[in-house]
Amino acid sequence: MEKSKVYFTKELTPEAVVKMYKALGIELKGKVAVKVHSGEEGNQNYLKPEFMKDMVEYVNGTIVECNTAYEGERNTTEKHLKLMENHGWSKYFDVDIMDSKEDLELEIPNGKVIKKNYVGKNIENYDSMLVLSHFKGHPMGGYGGALKQLSIGVASGRGKRYIHCCGHDGSYEDMFHQNQEEFLESMADAASSVVKYFDGNIAYINIMCNMSVDCDCCNVAEDPCMKDIGILASLDPVAIDQACIDLVKNSDDPGRDHLLERINSRKGTHTIDAAYDLGFGNKEYELIEM
Repeated sequence: MEKSKVYFTKELTPEAVVKMYKALGIELKGKVAVKVHSGEEGNQNYLKPEFMKDMVEYVNGTIVECNTAYEGERNTTEKHLKLMENHGWSKYFDVDIMDSKEDLELEIPNGKVIKKNYVGKNIENYDSMLVLSHFKGHPMGGYGGALKQLSIGVASGRGKRYIHCCGHDGSYEDMFHQNQEEFLESMADAASSVVKYFDGNIAYINIMCNMSVDCDCCNVAEDPCMKDIGILASLDPVAIDQACIDLVKNSDDPGRDHLLERINSRKGTHTIDAAYDLGFGNKEYELIEM
C-alpha cells in the first residue's frame, strides 16, 4: 500500500489551519459538516471557536456535534445548545446537534465487534465532512484524535453508549466495565461506517496544542503537560493519528512521558491498529513539513 500523505506545520494560527487544508488539494463538496469538540462546561483546554473561524468560513461549514451519554452540560439538546452559545460557537457559526431529534443506523458488516453504528440523523443533511480534531489524551480511549471524532464524536447519545458497551444496550455503569480492546475496536468499527458514508468527501485536521492527558469532555481536566507541536492534515484518519502519536513519542519535551503513560495504559494505539485492519487507512505515511 502506498504511504499516505500527512502534512505538518509547527505554525499554530487560524491562518495555518486553512493553509493545511489547502495542502490536501481537496474541495469538500456541497453542504459541509465541520465536526469539532464543543468542550464540556468547565474544561479549559478545548479549542476555541475563534481559532477555527477562518477554516469554517473557508468551507462555508456548519458546526456539528452530538449529545453525550453521560451527565454534564451536553447530554440533552437543550443544554448542549446553551453550552454552544456560552462557548461562542453559535456567535460565529450555524450549529447543528445532529441527534437533536433522532438517530440513523449505519451498517458495519465487517465490524470486528459491532455490526451497526447509531449516528445523528442530521448527518443526512450534509454532502461532506471536515473533521477538526484537538489531539490530546483521553481517560478511556488513551488519546483523542481523528478516529475518536469519527466514532464517539459522530455517534448519537445512544450510539456513544452502544460503542462503549461494545454492541450492547447497556446501562450507564456498563460503559465503564467493558473489555478495553473490544471497546477500542468498537470505536474503529464505528469510525469506518462514517468514512464509508461520506465516500471520499471527508478530510482531517489534527491540532496538537493544549495537550492534556484528559479529553475536552472532562469538566475538570489536568492542565496541558506538553508544549504545543503544530497542525497536521491528511485524507487518511489512520495516518494522521499515527503521525500525531509518533510526534509525541519523538518529542524531547519533559511532559512527553506523562502523556504516553495515559495513551499506553489505555492501549490507545489499538484503535489505530484496528482501523488499519479494517482497511480504511494506512499506518505508513509520509510526513510533509510545510
